[in-house]
Amino acid sequence: MSYYFSKVIDDSFDDAIERVTARLADSGFGVLTAIDVSATLKKKIDVDFQRYTILGACNPGFAHKALQAEDKIGTMLPCNVIVQELPGGKVEVAAVDPMASMMAIQNETLGEVASQVQAMLRNVIEGL
Repeated sequence: MSYYFSKVIDDSFDDAIERVTARLADSGFGVLTAIDVSATLKKKIDVDFQRYTILGACNPGFAHKALQAEDKIGTMLPCNVIVQELPGGKVEVAAVDPMASMMAIQNETLGEVASQVQAMLRNVIEGL
């Protein structure tokens, strides 16, 4: 089982971030964090890296259900979605597969929540 699902798109990097954020919002997710990995690497260790942003996406209703089912699940939240520039100008968008990250936790209720979030995130990525 892969731990993510992804799609390569023809958008510019900035347009991809905007489009992904809008698709997430349409599916009930807010973006809590946006980490510019390339800028951080340049600032902290003076390394040039392709444009790469991590979006921390959260659906509050499902996050609440997950936290009620497993109080330490916050260590795995929010759901990360990456946008990275590929050689040749293409952009890849990838989202964590919540089912893969929850496999180590034996909690049926949490599994049901993860399954629903998985379907929603997969729909976001496939709809790009």
